Amino acid sequence: MANTAEVVRLTAWVHGRVQGVGFRWSTRAKALQLGLVGWARNAADGRVEVVVEGNRQLCEELLTFLHSGDTPGQVTTVVEQWAAAKGGLSGFRER
Repeated sequence: MANTAEVVRLTAWVHGRVQGVGFRWSTRAKALQLGLVGWARNAADGRVEVVVEGNRQLCEELLTFLHSGDTPGQVTTVVEQWAAAKGGLSGFRER
């Protein structure tokens, strides 16, 4: 079982109708509410890439939010990648 207190980096590629619908804004609002740092950006292929760092349990809460259907648009798939935190991030930006 993973240590939920560890600081990690979550990269999530969100597929579906997620561009031009306020998806990045809602992701930013949730990440800030959870105290996570990072960014979200539109990819050329229609996905949104989300990168956050923080407490693993809080990152998992953001991932649950991304899957929840409570976001603008329509999410069909979320591909996640976990890694050690790299640092160097502050706040949360929409790119």
